[in-house]
Amino acid sequence: MSSPDNAKPSLAILNDYASLAPSKLSHLQSRLNVVQVPGTFDVRSPSARAELVNLLQPYAIISTMRERTAFPAEVIRALPNLKVLLTTGAKNAAIDLQACQERGIVVAGTNGRSNPLASSLAKFQPTNEHTWALILGLAKRVAEGDASIHAGGWETGLGAALAGKKLGLLGLGKLGAQAARTGMLGFNMEILAWSENLTQEKADEAARNLGVEAGKWKVAGSKEALFREADILSVHYVLSERSRGIVGHKELSVMKNSALLINTSRGPLVDEKALLDCLKDSKFRGVALDVFDTEPLERNSEWRTTQWGKDGRSQVLLSPHMGYVEEGNMNAWYNETVENVERWLDGKELHTIISMP
Repeated sequence: MSSPDNAKPSLAILNDYASLAPSKLSHLQSRLNVVQVPGTFDVRSPSARAELVNLLQPYAIISTMRERTAFPAEVIRALPNLKVLLTTGAKNAAIDLQACQERGIVVAGTNGRSNPLASSLAKFQPTNEHTWALILGLAKRVAEGDASIHAGGWETGLGAALAGKKLGLLGLGKLGAQAARTGMLGFNMEILAWSENLTQEKADEAARNLGVEAGKWKVAGSKEALFREADILSVHYVLSERSRGIVGHKELSVMKNSALLINTSRGPLVDEKALLDCLKDSKFRGVALDVFDTEPLERNSEWRTTQWGKDGRSQVLLSPHMGYVEEGNMNAWYNETVENVERWLDGKELHTIISMP
């Protein structure tokens, strides 16, 4: 990574795993010094936090991907040259907005308005598609079969049917409701949902908003009942300090032995140690995860190193937080980020402002 040219404003690009930003910024080379910062920094580690601060101190503008690298107050206050912090998405819980306000830093995001499929994606989001890719991949043992064929083998086990089974949804917000509609209309599944404040009236309203008859989606009497009754349990909850660890040993221990657990929401919603313990003892059939406590996963993570699906362990299907990583969204977000960079260079007000000094 080269050092910025001090004669021009400097932009650091973080977490652009697909390297979309550089080509979109190429027309600004005469006005702006652009540097890609490799890697993702877990700022909970003092050494990683110090490394991030050291790398970013020269930059006036930083572009980051929502919730990949965190910007707590300790980092914000240690970046004396930072004037603008750009993020994908219309919000970013990993940025300390109060610290940015105190430092006079503008925080702006993106809303995907430049995506030609924006109106369609408003009701049917890529994360729902990825949720069902994981459900089907795990139930039908797709990755396992692919690996077997490439290794010279053939069938390795029995797939599970979805039709007539019960889909349990922890959370019936926008994404939970989309998953419910897909499960019911696409696979003739029964729908059972629970969240702390969910009522049957609210479930009926969520169904009607997606063209489903009221009463088709049932509300579980308790969180424990949801986990006990579901054949497939999909997590669609908002992460907060209150909801952290909302799925623990108590919930996992009552799941059916044949059940599947899916999490495309946030890793810390599920107690990782409790989940690993249950999977090692094959307490239920399997899990598919798109999100983790620490991202990217450490190289020595048990998720990487354990031989899942063998010697009495449950099946495990993993993807690297791909739920929202869809080409239309990603290109739209970076197009809007570049537009904001240009507006800042021209002294204009930024679009999709999240926080102002």
